[in-house]
Amino acid sequence: MSTFLSRLGRLSARFRWLVVGAWIAVLAALIGVLAVGSSGDSAGEAEVSVPESQASLALERLNAEFPSETDAAGASLQLVFHPDDGAVTDPSVAQEIAAVRTQAESLPGVQSVSDPLDPASPYLAADGTLAVATITYGELTEDEQVEFYDAALALQENAPPALGTELGGNLVPLGAPEQGPGEAVGVIVAFLVLALTFGSLVTAGVNLLIAVIGVGVGLVGVLAYGSLTPIDGNSIVLTAMLGLAVGIDYSLFILFRFRNELRAGRTVDDAIARASGTAGTAVVFAGLTVIVALVAFMVADLSFITQMGVAGAFGVLVAVLLALTLLPAMMRFLGMRALSRKHRQALARGELFDEEQTQQRGIMSRWGGFVVQRPVISLIGGVLVLVVAAVPLLSMKTAFSVPGGADPTSTERTAYDLIVEEFGGVQSPLIVLAEGDQAATQAAAVQAQLSGYTGVRSVAPAQISADGDTARLIVIPSGGPIDDSTEDLVHQIRDNADSVSGVHLEVTGETAIGIDQDEQLRSALIKYVIVIVFISILLLIVLFRSLLIPLVATLGFLLSVGASFGASVAVFQWGWLDPLIAAPQGDPMLSLLPLLLVGVLFGLAMDYQVFLVSRIQEMYRKGMDPRTAIREGFGRSAPVLVAAASIMVVVFAGFATSSFAVGASIAFGLMVGVAADAFIVRMVLMPALLSLLGRSAWWMPRWLDKVIPDVDVEGHSLDSHEHEAPKQPAMAS
Repeated sequence: MSTFLSRLGRLSARFRWLVVGAWIAVLAALIGVLAVGSSGDSAGEAEVSVPESQASLALERLNAEFPSETDAAGASLQLVFHPDDGAVTDPSVAQEIAAVRTQAESLPGVQSVSDPLDPASPYLAADGTLAVATITYGELTEDEQVEFYDAALALQENAPPALGTELGGNLVPLGAPEQGPGEAVGVIVAFLVLALTFGSLVTAGVNLLIAVIGVGVGLVGVLAYGSLTPIDGNSIVLTAMLGLAVGIDYSLFILFRFRNELRAGRTVDDAIARASGTAGTAVVFAGLTVIVALVAFMVADLSFITQMGVAGAFGVLVAVLLALTLLPAMMRFLGMRALSRKHRQALARGELFDEEQTQQRGIMSRWGGFVVQRPVISLIGGVLVLVVAAVPLLSMKTAFSVPGGADPTSTERTAYDLIVEEFGGVQSPLIVLAEGDQAATQAAAVQAQLSGYTGVRSVAPAQISADGDTARLIVIPSGGPIDDSTEDLVHQIRDNADSVSGVHLEVTGETAIGIDQDEQLRSALIKYVIVIVFISILLLIVLFRSLLIPLVATLGFLLSVGASFGASVAVFQWGWLDPLIAAPQGDPMLSLLPLLLVGVLFGLAMDYQVFLVSRIQEMYRKGMDPRTAIREGFGRSAPVLVAAASIMVVVFAGFATSSFAVGASIAFGLMVGVAADAFIVRMVLMPALLSLLGRSAWWMPRWLDKVIPDVDVEGHSLDSHEHEAPKQPAMAS
């Protein structure tokens, strides 16, 4: 592979204008597809759902048996009144409520407004502390949804403060808000890190330019696909986030090697070929690892998760292709200007770069020596830090969606929580189907049984289907849709589904479907982790020709994932960084978040493993003893790994400042996971464990060694297949 990539890099540099034109043509073609797709009816956003759960299948039967009861109703909002002082029935308070209701009736598009003080109203608290008026609309267009909701929101905001009026519900579908300045700040900081790493603003600019082009091509490609078929907005966020991060890193690895080859005396063309064949091979392997990890989302058998994985994988694929083709072309344009003025002057004096002498003086080499000399202390300290960070994971609670809106401080969420506190889960009831020949005669017995269950607030009398074989009962839980008591109630009903003679019970409804979806995603996570661990061990065995190194690397990855999960729970579930994080906090983690974090962090962790241990392996194959090989390889690879991880961290930190809860939580989890994996697992645990294992770390059975292919990530084949110019200073004109 190294020989092929070396030739590809040389050809891309030679025909650089053709390569640039080809990428412009690719971008233009994708824009054309996007324009054609957008000119017709919009495909819209993909529905985020988990099909064929037990509750969703029961819902299909409900729709068939009670069609008139399941027709789509018009839109509605709720005005929730909870006065600061006095009861809603007090004359003065009631008069103000009546005035607000009168104003609501005159709002645009309103068909009716229920009387919140009607004694027969199900939303009138017995103690008079709460009353709810329902505002009913007809079918609305998208423009009407925005206009009518803004009008209702203005009414709520201008209501007498003493009434404590909140507006429940939302006519406007909530999508991802516009990104804030944090993303731009992250890119600026990434540029500064690149400038410090290269000592050249021009080289840093090229590195960042390649990454930005990759994000542009990736996003246009995903949007073009989205113009033809519905696509989830989270797929776009993930594509942008991953494309920018890996795009910067992959170009950084190749540019770093290119500069070292120039400083060692190679001509520009030979340095491009050498960098493409060595660092390019590592980029291909690392990129394929990320792509495999993302595409493997399909094992979860959830369409929207698969879509996110494929979209993210496309962004990574674009980044790899750009690094192997457009970057060599840009390096040929750069020539010797890729080096700092100081390095160009040294070359002019005939002073060639000696990697071994340089790395021995570096701080990373000294750190590697410290870890190798004190492996036990380093290992215990690193593991302890990661375990402590992962402790909040024990309290992790997930939910497929957060009822009442994702922002706990919004008027919509406040109204929802007030109703749950006073009336239980009346807004999201459970629907129980009693199916069987004796459904009609046993309906009363079923109602009595359900009423006795823990967590039940009330059970409405059964409705019987036309054929008499199905009874429908509405169960109001005492808690909200994501409360543990409601989940326990659903399982209690299912566990006793056949306890009433002649009927079988099924529970459905929005709440039950959400519980099933959450459980399906948890099950998918376990399945996915097993697949990822298998892929990790298999790929690393092929790359490093070792059995113990893949095992150690995978265990380290699991520790970094645990730290990521723990930090995410502490911030987004416990609200530890509420003043710093703009996204809503205090809610359970979204069910899809753990799955995404595992997949993306796996790919990035394998990146760092490849770039770090491949240099250690190179030194060991040259005949060095294990500890010397660790110090030498660590000193050569650690500086660029630190720069790459630092860039990843600041890019993800920028996205973490978003007010979009899903995007912010993904970015924050990735930020912590990358920091934990790069700076603790790869920079501390890995050299410590390799030092303790010694030569056994590189052991492999002979029969297996003969079977697996040789990836040649060090580029040994280049020495015999590539004609290299004599090592002498070569300055560009």
